[in-house]
Amino acid sequence: MRPCSWLFSKAQYLSLKFPSTFLIQQVRKPLGPSLRRPFEWSRRNYASPPRTISELEKRISQIPIERFRNFCIVAHVDHGKSTLSDRLLEITGTIEPGGKKQFLDKLDVERERGITVKAQTCSMIYKYQGDDYLLHLVDTPGHVDFRAEVSRSYASCGGAILLVDASQGVQAQTVANFYLAFSQGLELLPVVNKVDLPSADAPRALEQVRSTFELDIENAVLVSAKTGLNVEAILPAVIKKIPAPIGDHLKPLRLLLVDSWYSTYKGVILLVRIFDGEIKAGDHVTSFATGLRYHVGEVGIMYPDQTPQTRLRAGQLGYIHFNPGMKKSQEAKVGDTYTTVGSEKLVEPLPGFEEPKSMVFVAAFPLDQSEYGHLEDSINQIVLNDRSVTLHKEYSEALGAGWRLGFLGTLHCSVFEDRLRQEHGASIIITPPTVPFMVKWADGTDEIIRNPADFPDQDQISKVVELREPYVSTTITLPEEYLGKVIELCEGNRGQQKELQFFTATQVILKYDLPLAQLVDDFFGKLKGLTKGYASLDYEEADWRPSSIIKLQLLVNRIPVDAVARVVHTSQAERLGRQWVTKFKEHVDRQMFEVIIQATAGKRILARETIKPFRKDVLAKLHASDVSRRRKLLERQKDGRKKLKAVGNVTIDNKAFQAFLAK
Repeated sequence: MRPCSWLFSKAQYLSLKFPSTFLIQQVRKPLGPSLRRPFEWSRRNYASPPRTISELEKRISQIPIERFRNFCIVAHVDHGKSTLSDRLLEITGTIEPGGKKQFLDKLDVERERGITVKAQTCSMIYKYQGDDYLLHLVDTPGHVDFRAEVSRSYASCGGAILLVDASQGVQAQTVANFYLAFSQGLELLPVVNKVDLPSADAPRALEQVRSTFELDIENAVLVSAKTGLNVEAILPAVIKKIPAPIGDHLKPLRLLLVDSWYSTYKGVILLVRIFDGEIKAGDHVTSFATGLRYHVGEVGIMYPDQTPQTRLRAGQLGYIHFNPGMKKSQEAKVGDTYTTVGSEKLVEPLPGFEEPKSMVFVAAFPLDQSEYGHLEDSINQIVLNDRSVTLHKEYSEALGAGWRLGFLGTLHCSVFEDRLRQEHGASIIITPPTVPFMVKWADGTDEIIRNPADFPDQDQISKVVELREPYVSTTITLPEEYLGKVIELCEGNRGQQKELQFFTATQVILKYDLPLAQLVDDFFGKLKGLTKGYASLDYEEADWRPSSIIKLQLLVNRIPVDAVARVVHTSQAERLGRQWVTKFKEHVDRQMFEVIIQATAGKRILARETIKPFRKDVLAKLHASDVSRRRKLLERQKDGRKKLKAVGNVTIDNKAFQAFLAK
């Protein structure tokens, strides 16, 4: 009898009956030659599939490193950097003329406020005297709060365009940017913008550049970025003035991490500057800072958006992302050096960047505690793209769970809040900005306090030897006619004058040491108001100095409201206390009992306001009664109020806090 053809073999039977056991046994068997090849293929799956070389890449590959130019545009805020970037992109054909304005400003808040918050890069190809040049442009922020972005941009560039407004002249951040570039040995090309304005005075601006920075103004270019006047003369001047990057594509890979941002689909994307060697998809690289290893998934340039390339070589700026992607933004340490695995001993790591320190601290709470999860996700998403924000969880008896956030300055804080509201629709309560303080204890230890709730109370104050607060060195540039008002403002904010210098007949540089607490209390806004917007401000950290400071608290029926506690100088405590109780009274609802609002500093009651209770007319039913009967009813009502006050709690709505904390 012939066996049936459909009968199972023993191995087939076992695989059907015990599939997991059979699979394990098969995996444990040594692999034959025919089975090894698929595993060799799987290694290549880390990289993107092979790509056809585009015409753009063929054109770039024929440009030697001697015809590369890496440069950035630096200037004071609102001097026209982003507008000039648009004109340069149009001249080189990178974007279409007449398109979107401020093309490199990606964030909504940047377009709304007309400022640059995040440094952006773009590659351009420019034909000069018959040869192609590869230009890498970096548009940097102008405000002092984002100085770390400027510092990183300098590290990736060989020179910079120093842009000066023809009507405003040299201002504080112009001076700060010059000294930062000078310390890094960068070549500077002076460019005077807005020469088409009726108030423009280009000769005065050029003379300020020559006398302040000792730069050669014969090579300076006078332009109007808005109308495009003479902008075409900038790029030839850049090619002549700014040197080509130095590097060798035959050496082992050495690249610098300049910036990073987070993509939901690709993970962390790195903006890098290649100093030596080359990098392509599929390479296995390692970080000097973390020691972690990654497989490169894609490389490319910003032209003007992410444009994939086969490889990046020495001298170029571009982006890379890994496959599998880098999921934690904390792994991307700005200033880190990467090289290929196995070349660690052959490559010298590049000097990194100094991490920016938070100077302003606020507490953030959801308007409704049911939105805590949504707000947490929103904050984490923004922090992924802005690692200069420090984040710690916090709890308030009045407002519930929240966070204490640290920022580089008040504008940085304001931009972060706007992004939360616009991009994520978050409803939040932000407390007024505070700064850290230092406590010297009797046992010889020092402690830095960032939260007013941790300030030593009356039981601990006897153990404190000294209290210190941070000071900053400020540089104020202003027209001469506002000098008296600005000095009065600085002196009123406990400033100490260090230097007064006339660098032209009409322009003054004023240097003051100011307490950081005064600077974050809208000092810049007051300065702009006094000088009609003509003054500019730059600052840097100075030191910790002894100070007479105290914690100012608000009490509601003798219960402290920790959400509005603040550490202030003793000279300001009484004035702020009176403002607080008057303003808080407007936002607290009347109760069935008396509500007492007090401002205290230490053991002193500085100010008090009383909210009268709702009162029932207990005498309404009496007509011709005796006076003793009336007095008896009133005394009984008073006793009832005392009992109600003893057991009653004042519930303060979150909207009351929001209204009180709003300026």
